[in-house]
Amino acid sequence: MERLQKVIANSGYTSRRKAEELIKNGQVYVNGELVKELGTKVNPSDEITVEGVTLNKVVNKEYYLLNKPRGYICSLDDEKNRKIVTELINTKERIYPVGRLDYDTTGLLILTNDGELANILMHPSNDIIKTYIAKLEGILTMEEYFKLKEGIVIDGVKCVPKRVKIKKKDNVSNTCMVEISIVEGRNHIVKKLFSKVNHAVIKLKRESYAFLNVKDLKSKEYRELTREEISKLYALKK
Repeated sequence: MERLQKVIANSGYTSRRKAEELIKNGQVYVNGELVKELGTKVNPSDEITVEGVTLNKVVNKEYYLLNKPRGYICSLDDEKNRKIVTELINTKERIYPVGRLDYDTTGLLILTNDGELANILMHPSNDIIKTYIAKLEGILTMEEYFKLKEGIVIDGVKCVPKRVKIKKKDNVSNTCMVEISIVEGRNHIVKKLFSKVNHAVIKLKRESYAFLNVKDLKSKEYRELTREEISKLYALKK
């Protein structure tokens, strides 16, 4: 027997974290019975229904690397009818983005229907480094630079970047480009960090995720991950 949230994630329906939310919100039934308790164990023969969808226990797992453009949200659907990232991938499988990039943030995004891998990549204990390039309003001072390097408290929790590097300064437009690497996965964390040193983010792009990058992909382009890359991502679990 296995935990219900793990079975849902392994089915490819969604990530384990999202599966836990669905269970708590009363969206999951096992053999026709509502289940809201996390950790409930199920048998392979049990019928599991999530949001009205009966899960197919046999799933072809797929893994994609996308260079996300502006104007797309990281979701499976949107009540505001905005464009969603899964529309960019040509597949019949129900894939979903691993983590989120904001509507106006571009760059590297992994999409898959492998819930186990998605959980590894998003779990904070695995300390997976994500690198971003931010275009800021104003020129970052050395005082602000060292403040970022030392770490800043965001919503009661200190965030210490792994790397901060000023890439370019433009005194004419009063902007600068800063590379920042973090292991954090909280919403809007990069924008919040720069806001704490009084700089608004004009543009933000995720350049890399662990050892992966999007240097060979144009905006909206994607490719499948190789078996070697998938194995290396699994190996990031601590």
